Amino acid sequence: MEQNLAMEQNWRHLPSPARPIAAAACVAVEAAQRRDEQALAAAADDLAALDPARTGLVLGTLVRVLLEDSHPAGLDGEAVRAVLERGVRSAAVWQPEVDPHVMLFLVAGALGVTDEDDDTPPPKPDVLARHAALLTADLLGPRPVPLFLEATFVEIERTQLND
Repeated sequence: MEQNLAMEQNWRHLPSPARPIAAAACVAVEAAQRRDEQALAAAADDLAALDPARTGLVLGTLVRVLLEDSHPAGLDGEAVRAVLERGVRSAAVWQPEVDPHVMLFLVAGALGVTDEDDDTPPPKPDVLARHAALLTADLLGPRPVPLFLEATFVEIERTQLND
């Protein structure tokens, strides 16, 4: 509980709708980095309870920021495959129910290459939140998530101002 309070205080500069998303995302990713199954489950539930459109925007942008950071020359099919394989394998060690299709859904969404004509329903919010935390933790490695969440909100603000 204290950790959540501390996290929310760190995000006071954000607009009020963004604060709980930032705090919950930070807790979820940090739990995934520590491989703390109970903390991840609780944080994924917290994320899933928030506005799905806003949460999806933040998590998708965070994944894209991390992909761009780790592949400054751009991503090709081989690099995307490597990201997916590493992310799934890393998560499967302690999260055997990890779904490669959900990871692909997240990466495709972050890169803006989703199939709009696909009639397949998207994964449930709690599944998306858990997998987003797992993918983000893998992309981050030991680096702290707040730094990249800050970059995420700057990117979202920049995009909204330019639209």
